[in-house]
Amino acid sequence: MNQSFHPKFGTFRFVGYRYKQLEDVSDCLKNQEPAPADLIICNQHEKFLLYILCWLRENAYLCMNMNQAGKSEKHMGWRGKQKNYCWPGVYHITFSVLERRQQPLGRIIGDVSKPDGDPLAPRVALSEIGKMVEQELLQSIRAHYPMVEVQDYVIMPDHLHFIVEVHRNIISSNGRETHLGQVIAGFKKGCNRRYWELTGQVWQGEPANASSTSPSAVIPHPFAMSSKVPSTASTGRPPLFSYGYVDVMPLKEGQLERQREYIRNNPRYRLMRQNNPRWLMPQRAAVKTALKLPALKGYLERECGARLFNDEIWEGIKQRLLTDGDFVTCDSYGNIQLLSAHLLPVVCHRKDASQFSVHKARCLSASALGAVLVSARIAKGEHEIIDTAIQQGYPVVTIEDNGFPEIYHPSEARTDLCSTNKLLILTPWKYAYRHVGDTISVAECKTMNCIVQAICRTKDEWWKE
Repeated sequence: MNQSFHPKFGTFRFVGYRYKQLEDVSDCLKNQEPAPADLIICNQHEKFLLYILCWLRENAYLCMNMNQAGKSEKHMGWRGKQKNYCWPGVYHITFSVLERRQQPLGRIIGDVSKPDGDPLAPRVALSEIGKMVEQELLQSIRAHYPMVEVQDYVIMPDHLHFIVEVHRNIISSNGRETHLGQVIAGFKKGCNRRYWELTGQVWQGEPANASSTSPSAVIPHPFAMSSKVPSTASTGRPPLFSYGYVDVMPLKEGQLERQREYIRNNPRYRLMRQNNPRWLMPQRAAVKTALKLPALKGYLERECGARLFNDEIWEGIKQRLLTDGDFVTCDSYGNIQLLSAHLLPVVCHRKDASQFSVHKARCLSASALGAVLVSARIAKGEHEIIDTAIQQGYPVVTIEDNGFPEIYHPSEARTDLCSTNKLLILTPWKYAYRHVGDTISVAECKTMNCIVQAICRTKDEWWKE
C-alpha cells in the first residue's frame, strides 16, 4: 500500500493500484458515478484522486506500459475521445493472447490456392481452448448482455477479431448502465476461468473440491457474479489474453463491409504470410540507400527554403529517419528483388502540371518496357500514375510516410500485390503513433521525394529527356 500527501487534501492511499484501472475509474467520474469500491480506496478524498486519474488518462499515461527492461511500449487501449461506449453502435474488436508468444487457440490449415467455400480453403482448426473461446463469444456475451450482438468473427491462433452491434444502451444485470469495456472484461474473465480449468492451473483460494465437481456448480460465471472475480494478480495465474483491446468504429461508407471481409480473409492472409515470410513480413534495414544525411539536408535547404526548413525541423527529421550512421536505410515489405529492375522515380511538381499527360504516358510506357516505378504517392498526380500502373499489371515500389509497427499488416489489396511480386513497400521512418487527421510536413514530403530519387539513382525529371 502506497501513501501520498497533498497539502490541501492531506494523505490518501492507493490500494492494489494498477494502470489498467484508470480507464474504468475516470469513466465513472465522467458519467458522475461513484468509483467501484473494488477498484480503489482513498479515504474521503475519492473525488480528488479521481481527478488525478482523469488527468493522467487525458495526458496519455494510460497508453504507456513499462516492461521489465524499462522500455516504454504503446498500449492497446486507444479510445475515441468523443465516443460514449455505453451507446448503441457497431464496433470491430481485436485483442490478442498474452504477449502472443504462443498460439493456444488453434492452427491455420488449408491451401491458399483454394477459393472460399472449398473444403481445402484456408481456415483455423480450433484447439480445445479455441473452441472454449468461441463458445464464450457466441453464448455468454449475449446471455448476459442481450443488447450486444456478436456478428462476424474469427478466432486466430494468437488473437481474435469480431464485430459487435450494440442495439441499445448497455445495461448490466444489476440495472445500471455500463460500457463496452466491461462487456469485454467479463468475457475475458469467463475465458480465464475456463482456461485455467482446461490447463489444470488451480488457485489455492478455490474450494478444495473445485477440480472434482462441475465448474458451473461450484463457481458462478463471472458475468453473473456480484462480487469481484479473483484477478490474475491475486491468484498468481497468467491470463489467457493480454490486457486491453483495440476497437474500430466504422464511420465511412463501405468501411463496415471491408472490415467484415478482412475478418473472413484473416486465415487466408495469415497462411500467405507463413508461406512467404520474407515477402509478407517486415524486413528491418533491408535497403541501404545511396543518400547521406548531409546530402539530404542540403537538398531540403534548396527545396524548402528558410520558411519551411530550419535546424529544429531537421533535428526532428533525423530523429525519425532510419539510418546506419551514414546512409538512410529503409524497412521493406514485399519482394526486395523488385529493386534489381530498372527503377524510375515518379515525382509530380506543380510547375509541370500542364505536362501531366506527357509525364503519365512516359511513366506507363517505361513500365511496359520493364521499368519499375518508385513513388511516395504524395501528390494527386503521383497517385494517379501509380494506381494506373497497378491496374495495368505493372510492378511498383511505394514509400510510406510512417514506419512499420512491430505487427504490420497492409490492406488486403496491397498484401495480394506483394504476394504476387507486383508491389514492394518501403519506409525510411521509425514507427510513430498518429491520430486521425495528423499530417506530415512539407520537409518530410521533400525528404521522401529525395529518397525516391536516391533509390532509383535517377533525377525526377528523367521523363522530360
